[in-house]
Order: sequence, then C-alpha cells, then structure tokens
Amino acid sequence: MNFKTVFYIIVMTLSQAAQANPVAAKQLPPCPGSPNCVSSQATDADHFIAPFKIAGNAEEAWSALKNALVSQSRTVITDQRGDTLHAQATSLVFRFVDDIDAILDTDARLIHIRSASRTGYGDFGVNRKRVEMLRSQLQQAHVIE
Repeated sequence: MNFKTVFYIIVMTLSQAAQANPVAAKQLPPCPGSPNCVSSQATDADHFIAPFKIAGNAEEAWSALKNALVSQSRTVITDQRGDTLHAQATSLVFRFVDDIDAILDTDARLIHIRSASRTGYGDFGVNRKRVEMLRSQLQQAHVIE
C-alpha cells in the first residue's frame, strides 16, 4: 500500500468512529494547568464546575443560554454550529479576552460549559463567577435545575 491509501484508511476509520459515537466527538477544550479556567468536563477538582442540568425543553435551555451570554456586557457569540457555541468576553479595563464554550447534550439533558482566560495565570475567580452567573440566570428562567 502506498501512503495515500494508508492515509485514506486512517482518516475514514477515525471519521466512522466519530460518527458512531457523536457524544465522544464533542469535547470542550481541556483546561490548562493554570487556575484561570473552569470546565464541566474537567477531571480535576480545581477546574471542575457542574454542567447545567436541563429542566424542561432542551432547545429552550439552549436558546436561554445564548440570550444570557449576549446579555452580558462585552460578550459576543462568535461561532454557533448546531449544538456547540463559542463566545468571547472582553474585560473592561485591560481588554483581556476570555473564551466561553458550550455543548448541548440532549441525550444526557446537560449543557457542558467551559470558561477560560486566554492569557495570564490567575483570574481572581472571574471564569467561575461567570459560569455561576449564567447558571443563576438559567435557573431564574426555569430552564435548568
């Protein structure tokens, strides 16, 4: 077999594996070793934050999350693809950018969430506070537990 054939076989195998298990293909980016990131898919206690448990209609919860994000000052959704989204929040004074990623898992009735600073080491708890503020807004809208 030549290189092109081997490459094609590998790509097709990986593609089929991702299609067979779509939830496994949808992972939030991992948190770095620094304490300026929280993720509902983190495996360590310092970075872990609970996912949002959907209480009612999953599409309503997803829509409410998007509305909650854009209602925050200096926050914009930069990418939406089906059941994933990416947003950016810019700090007022120093213009630091934080990344917010979310995945809607309708089968598990969860929204996985990640908020992380792009630069620096510490964040004074800003990312954890942001996610908890989003949780509070969604709870007040009665779309998550």
